[in-house]
Amino acid sequence: MTHTAQPGRVVGNPAHRHPEDAIGIPPARPTRVPAERYRSTAFAQLEIDRMWPKVWQVACTVDHVAEPGDYFEYRCGPYSVLVVRGDDGELRAFQNVCRHRGNSLCTGAGSELRELKCGYHGWTWDLAGVLKRVPNRKGFGALPMSEFPLIAANVATWERLVFVNLDVDAMPLSDWLEAVPDDIAWCGLGDFRCYATMTVEVDANWKTIADGFSETYHIQTLHPELHRCMDDVHAPQVIWGRTGKSEQSYGVPSPQIKEAVSDSDVWDAYVTTQGALMGVAEGTPFPSDRLPGQSVADVIAQRTKEFAEQRGVDLSWAGTDEVMRLHQYNVFPNMSLLTNADHLTVLAARPGPDPDHGELVMMLWTRMPPGAPRLKPTDMRMTADDAHPGLVLTQDIAVLAGLQRGLHQPGLTHLTLSAEERRVINTHRNLERYLDLPESERMTGGETP
Repeated sequence: MTHTAQPGRVVGNPAHRHPEDAIGIPPARPTRVPAERYRSTAFAQLEIDRMWPKVWQVACTVDHVAEPGDYFEYRCGPYSVLVVRGDDGELRAFQNVCRHRGNSLCTGAGSELRELKCGYHGWTWDLAGVLKRVPNRKGFGALPMSEFPLIAANVATWERLVFVNLDVDAMPLSDWLEAVPDDIAWCGLGDFRCYATMTVEVDANWKTIADGFSETYHIQTLHPELHRCMDDVHAPQVIWGRTGKSEQSYGVPSPQIKEAVSDSDVWDAYVTTQGALMGVAEGTPFPSDRLPGQSVADVIAQRTKEFAEQRGVDLSWAGTDEVMRLHQYNVFPNMSLLTNADHLTVLAARPGPDPDHGELVMMLWTRMPPGAPRLKPTDMRMTADDAHPGLVLTQDIAVLAGLQRGLHQPGLTHLTLSAEERRVINTHRNLERYLDLPESERMTGGETP
């Protein structure tokens, strides 16, 4: 695969970057978001009725449904969608329901499916959703088989991600994603393969989960180790509409740290938080053989590229900036994609059985040589107490239950948000459009001075 810069983009040269900070232009006053949105059963029902059936949601990866007969059940609250690879190689999605009495047809994920048969009364469809068999059909009288196909859902792919939408008349996925595909085209996401997914059951609302991956304001407090190897100040953000983006440079200390931070300190912090990305074990000392003029970021980038070479991946096209700058994209309502030249993690926050429970789904990827075969992902489910997906993500998960408890305190009527949290604000702005809330229940503040 040939990696080229976008027009106007200089690969490997950070000079083109805007020296913006994460705040941008401060508002005249903070944005106030009603706390009820995170704890109210009525509000959660509005989301179920008016939003979740109308939006594109990342369901699984192409690696889950690559071969004919592969299937994957996607659940979101009460909704269940079957993603199926047909005998003809086509990817289709169906509402997971029998047209007879409403039984679910499949659960989980699997391979070598030949038909979709209801386990209750035996109604059977082919993988294209055509009804083929009804036991004791004469008891129904006139029952034209063509009138009872499986109920279709919308399905589309971007790179190796599979999205579904219960609305068959929804706008194309490419329009939903707005500027995101073009903005990250240089990275070659199609070369990554998903090797595992982790679904973590969390005692928190899905928005509480998603908010943690929509701002860098918490890094200085929640992630002190990360703060010593990441610039959370010069982290420009952009909002496109349903989507947004933030960029953070790694291999440098935060400008907010007032004491001296040595290159060895930055190295140690990076190894502690992300050493696996360059194949370096925790406790490995800062290399003594760096070349004259090399920054600590240059050293980390070089080690990362050498680590990639061990699995046949050529990153010679990537400069230090492409390896060390994390691009974090948010896609309404619930997806966050984090990537650089040799890293990809996709996160999704999903609603649980009530407003105080949700799921954090982590899709973990590795870059492979172009044309590499798929990896069949290992799918794991666990509680928050059992989840330990690295230091930083474990810290993110550990704070969620306490956040949700705090949101129930009767004195907390509103969240008070900064422009630094504009991607959180944008989620609520889009949510308001779908839920058609009265003016009295909408956000206030945040006006540009």
